[in-house]
Amino acid sequence: MSVEDDRKKFEEERIAQSVALGQDSALFSQSLDLVLGLDRYDYSYLWTWLGVPIIQMPADVMATQEVIWNTKPDVILETGIARGGSVLFMASILELIGKGKVIGVDIDIRVHNRETIERHPMARRVTMIEGPSSDPAVVENVRSHIPDGASVMVVLDSDHSRDHVLSELRAYGPLVTKGCYLVVADTLVGYVDEEKAPRKRSKLWFKGNEPLSALNDYLRETDRFEPDPVINGKLIMSSSPGGYLRCIA
Repeated sequence: MSVEDDRKKFEEERIAQSVALGQDSALFSQSLDLVLGLDRYDYSYLWTWLGVPIIQMPADVMATQEVIWNTKPDVILETGIARGGSVLFMASILELIGKGKVIGVDIDIRVHNRETIERHPMARRVTMIEGPSSDPAVVENVRSHIPDGASVMVVLDSDHSRDHVLSELRAYGPLVTKGCYLVVADTLVGYVDEEKAPRKRSKLWFKGNEPLSALNDYLRETDRFEPDPVINGKLIMSSSPGGYLRCIA
C-alpha cells in the first residue's frame, strides 16, 4: 500500500499558517506582553550556541537559520558581536552548508570575547573588525573582505537608536545581494510605549527612536527590499518582528 507524498501540501499549509499568524494582531499583543514580562529575567541572555552565550530570542535564531539555509550566502555581515554566540551560530550553519564566512563588526571587541571566538571550532569562518560600524573606514574595511561576485546577507544588531540603525542601513543595505536577506534586530521596541518599556533599558528603547523607525524610513528610500510575510509572520515571541527583509533587486 503506497503512502501519499504530502510534502507539497505540508509546505503550502505551513506557509499559509505563517502568513495568517502574522495577521493575528490580538495574539501579537499577547506575545508582546509576555516578552516584556520575560525581560525581568533577562530571557534573551539565558541561551548559548555551541557553548557560547547567544543574546537572542529562540524564535529569531530559528528564523535566521531558515534564511541562511534557504539562501546559502557566501558572506554574512553582522554588526554587534557582543559575546560571540551569534557570529558563531551563523558560522556553524555556513559550515554545514560547506562554504562562506561571517564578518562581525563591533565598536568594542573585548579581549575575553575575542579569545572565546578565536578558540572556537567555528573561528575559521569568522572575521572580526573593531570600530564604529557606520564609520566610512570600517565600511570600506568590510567591503575589502567581500569577494567579487559573492552573495551577501546583512544582520544589524548593534546600537539600536534610530539614527544609528538608519546609518547602518544606508551603509550596508547596498551590500545585500538579490535573493539574500537584510535583518534588522530588535524591531519589537517599535511597538513599546514608554510606560511599558522595561525600566532597566535606556531611553533609546522607546517607540520612535529605535530600529523599526529606522527600517520604515529606509524602506521609503529604496525599492530593493520587501518584508518577508512568511518569516515575519512566524515571529511571535521574537525581538525582531517585521525585521526580515528580502532583497528583490
